[in-house]
Amino acid sequence: MNTMKHLTSLLNLSVDDVHAILAKSHELKAGWKRGERPALLQGRYLTQVFEKPSLRTRVSFDAAMAQLGGTGNFLSGADVGLTTGRESLADIARVLSGYSDAVVLRTFSQKLIEDFASFARCSVINGLSDDDHPCQALTDIFTLQEMWGDVRGKRLVFVGDGNNVAASLAMITSMLGMSMTVCAPRDFELEESLLQAIRLEYPAADITQTADLNVAMANADVAYTDVWASMGQESEASPTKSSTARTASSSSKPRTGCTSPKVCWCGC
Repeated sequence: MNTMKHLTSLLNLSVDDVHAILAKSHELKAGWKRGERPALLQGRYLTQVFEKPSLRTRVSFDAAMAQLGGTGNFLSGADVGLTTGRESLADIARVLSGYSDAVVLRTFSQKLIEDFASFARCSVINGLSDDDHPCQALTDIFTLQEMWGDVRGKRLVFVGDGNNVAASLAMITSMLGMSMTVCAPRDFELEESLLQAIRLEYPAADITQTADLNVAMANADVAYTDVWASMGQESEASPTKSSTARTASSSSKPRTGCTSPKVCWCGC
């Protein structure tokens, strides 16, 4: 009997799982370029529930379901009463999962996604939370594999605060034998509790943090940046955070410290 799997965090997956997902993605994209649309999801139904706005995430899931023969629907958090108390989270999860083969949640709270998954009768996918963005990290690594093939031994430098994207990148780089440097001002780094959780699963994880852009970029293969206020949280950017961002930006020139002309530049 197959055990139902969720993707609430990349730490839900094994290294073999990640390799399998990436390999299947490369296979499907190659076929897509040849005009192939295998009906792998025929008769399957995907429900997306988003509290936060989205462009790429929503369209990616919509297009994938259509191209693979499935269908689905989209609901806002208000539509289902996700946080209004109109119904319990357990009831919402049971109803939606009863009609669906998978549910994608894009929410503020990571705990909400994890609690929803504990009640659901189908697989639950994290389409983004304040803590994690596993689909983004998988897609980023997929893109780097298209460029290089094997990503082992490459160093990814994340320039920005230790947000959800940085957290998921820290997980997946550790799983795939990459190194990662987070370049962030003090008090905006990845949390030590997250680093401990990653190292518990992957003792060889090579994750460093520094506030010095020159040091961070010295051995970069990938330079990755993100905005300081994540999508859906623009109004939550504190004056301290905004001031720190301006100070950090003005104290370092773009691409300062980069010693390789072959650095790949990425943005979220």
